[in-house]
Amino acid sequence: MAIYARTLTARGYRSYEDYELELADGITILVGRNAAGKTNLVEALQLLTSGQSFRRPAPRELLREGDERGLVRLTLEGEGRRIEHACELGGSRRAFVRNGKKTNASGVRGALPSVLFCPDDLDMVKRSASVRRRALDDFGVQLNARYAALVSAYERVVEQRNNLLKERALDPSLLAAWDEALVANGAALMQHRAALLRRVASHAARAYEGIAPHERMAIAYEPSIFSVPAGALDPPGVTPDLADRAAVEELFRTRLAELADDERRRGLTLVGPHRDEIAFTIDGRPARQYASQGQQRSLVLAWKIAEVAVTRDILGYAPLLLLDDVMSELDEQRRAAILLFIEGEVQTVITTTNLGYFNDDLLSRTKVVHIGEAR
Repeated sequence: MAIYARTLTARGYRSYEDYELELADGITILVGRNAAGKTNLVEALQLLTSGQSFRRPAPRELLREGDERGLVRLTLEGEGRRIEHACELGGSRRAFVRNGKKTNASGVRGALPSVLFCPDDLDMVKRSASVRRRALDDFGVQLNARYAALVSAYERVVEQRNNLLKERALDPSLLAAWDEALVANGAALMQHRAALLRRVASHAARAYEGIAPHERMAIAYEPSIFSVPAGALDPPGVTPDLADRAAVEELFRTRLAELADDERRRGLTLVGPHRDEIAFTIDGRPARQYASQGQQRSLVLAWKIAEVAVTRDILGYAPLLLLDDVMSELDEQRRAAILLFIEGEVQTVITTTNLGYFNDDLLSRTKVVHIGEAR
């Protein structure tokens, strides 16, 4: 049984003084001119389902200009439950609320994950590895509390270890303790990442085949502890074995020892999950170097379709799919691929400036909301 987002309320939030949006179980299209506030509503939906915004705003940036307090609230229904998520905004703080009780970002995750596809995602393949790592981790933390805890713990360890490496009088015993924390948390995170990526890669390959039948894509996790240059695995697309935790930890320690002098000189942790690569290939060739713009966009589209499929596999129902102004960035073939996909029982919110991207049959089964009237 699915869980659906029902009603979004925005008060003193971004461009909204007081606004309420009722969502369809199927497709809701938000149409309006540029800067009308469509993306603000998508951001609110993402914030109240994933606990974070793709814009990574400071709390004050979420407030409507001139307001000191604001609120966004989302009601969810399904499986015999009614859940209310809210984010209260005030000055330099924001506070999440679940069913009337204060919580944190993790408290609003998991009930209904969201998958966002926006124009910034379209160049994910050619950008730095940090963008691809973040995409995978942002997805993983919504599906698994252990994954979220590992990401948070590992980031804290790297930060503390970097601070220690910058000290002139470095205490070797203290560094050794942080090394072990880095190894333990890092090895666990690598295993979780690799497991999740295998699921994503399998579904993405099938989705890509539907878009480009004569090409074969693959996605590989390339850990920095293996000391393999990004995109240079042989054969391409094969992920090194991370199943043996003890072996991974020992290799991690070996790489730390090899890089010890360089790390001390630079004051940075140079190996671990924060340096790993997620590499796309098409027919065995690294996509970052050789894929055309159209192929890169097909890879990202396949990735997003795969996120929806993996969520179904794990939770038993689809996430909320948020398509923010991507129709104008895709050609007709890729628009057709995503429209065909979203008609399969995926609650979807689409923003656009042009309803001409959608045929009359789809529009007849879609809730269209015009954004930009006085509010």
